[in-house]
Amino acid sequence: MQTETVLCLNPRGIHRMQYRSWGDPNNPQVLICVHGLARNSRDFDDLAQALSSDFRVICPDVVGRGTSEWLPEGAPYEIGQYVQDMMMLIARLNVDKVSWLGTSMGGIIGMALAAFPESPIRRLVLNDIGSLVPKASLKRISQYMGEQRFSNQAEVEQFLRRHYPALRHITDSQWTHLAQHGVRQLPNGQLALHYDPALAVAAEKAAAMDMDIDLWPFWQAIRCPRALIWGQQSDVLLAETVQQMEAQTPGLELLSLPDIGHAPSLMEPAHIQWLQSWFQRNPLTE
Repeated sequence: MQTETVLCLNPRGIHRMQYRSWGDPNNPQVLICVHGLARNSRDFDDLAQALSSDFRVICPDVVGRGTSEWLPEGAPYEIGQYVQDMMMLIARLNVDKVSWLGTSMGGIIGMALAAFPESPIRRLVLNDIGSLVPKASLKRISQYMGEQRFSNQAEVEQFLRRHYPALRHITDSQWTHLAQHGVRQLPNGQLALHYDPALAVAAEKAAAMDMDIDLWPFWQAIRCPRALIWGQQSDVLLAETVQQMEAQTPGLELLSLPDIGHAPSLMEPAHIQWLQSWFQRNPLTE
């Protein structure tokens, strides 16, 4: 794994986005994996290692998360900014076509980018995100994104286990990994989650609008092969949304996971094997 940086523009200046690169840097088969709202690139370490023999796997820390810089005050955290940053990343990689795997927010970014004519995204996998995001789920997410303080890594891990029950099948060492890479140290020695507190404010504003997020126009404009991973207990991707997406999308492949909520870990061997198989069945097209 290599850590690299790309410079990106925002309305108030320039910020640095860091990303992890796995596999042969000359491999033209590029897979970009993008994490969820309050997560970071290290969520994909196990998956990236497993797929790095077939792909150059690129895992960015979306601006404001992980080791990427935060946006300056007054520059909003929004999908348009993230899409622009990802195009800078793809330009930096010097490729004209990529595969995309996005968890939750990472899937929304992927849908928005894949909907453009001549999009570089040629295969799209969404992890527990779809064409409609219910307003109730936005309220739940906003409630745990406030500024948290922890005395040690054990407290961080307890917090993650409590708020990410969909990951309950991962190993203890994987939980420890998530906790280690999910925090930053404060000047007073305490630990905080590894994202800009301004993201919590943005999440609260989105929840306060009391509206579903309608992504159907994006979904309907996409033309590349698509797959959907669904935790059947998810409050972000509802059963009726999955049914509508299947009905409107011939060829959509679905991995349905019972007794799992938002969002499946993609760290379990069965998840990784399914993804490997899907990519093999759906080779890149021109």
